[in-house]
Amino acid sequence: MSNGIVQPVSEIFLGVQMKGQVGSNASERILEAATRIAQAHGYSGLNMRDLAEQVGVKAASIYHHFDGKTDLAAAIAKRYWQSSEARLKKLTAEFSEPRDRLRAYPQTFRMSLESENRICLSSYMGAEYDDLPVPVIAEVQRFTEVNVSWLAETVVDAKIANSDEALSRARAIYAAIAGAQLLARSRADVSLFDQAIASYRSVGLLP
Repeated sequence: MSNGIVQPVSEIFLGVQMKGQVGSNASERILEAATRIAQAHGYSGLNMRDLAEQVGVKAASIYHHFDGKTDLAAAIAKRYWQSSEARLKKLTAEFSEPRDRLRAYPQTFRMSLESENRICLSSYMGAEYDDLPVPVIAEVQRFTEVNVSWLAETVVDAKIANSDEALSRARAIYAAIAGAQLLARSRADVSLFDQAIASYRSVGLLP
């Protein structure tokens, strides 16, 4: 596509195979429910008893799949960045023009707002940095690394920045879009996200 019109990117859910979870529908239900909770309430809002109630299992059943809250949160964050990585690869495959990939990129953040006004798991957990166990921090940071790396490569391909400027430009785009998402969530108004993205395009941060 090169006409500036970019179709919404579909959400991708990946079944990440981890120890004790291969082929387990129960594990997937737990991870999906826990991700929704974490996107709305962060790491501190993850409560095993409440999670079990949402999934429809006994609390003890969660510990059959995960050693504890730290293990669960790390699994959520890992699954989240892997899902994001898959979406970015999909964007690269779908759009031959790098500028079209960048036009589509904000939709990967908008999807969370469309899902009951949630925000990026990495943004929420990143704000809780001081309270996160080390294994969780590592997986949360990986989300940012995956996105910034893809953005850096794409802005070079789009001839928006040279290789020396690419990383700082990528970080600026990532931070701006995450900030727009947070602004929209704070007002429960997705149109604020759209307005912010439009302003980024008008000043040249995004094509």
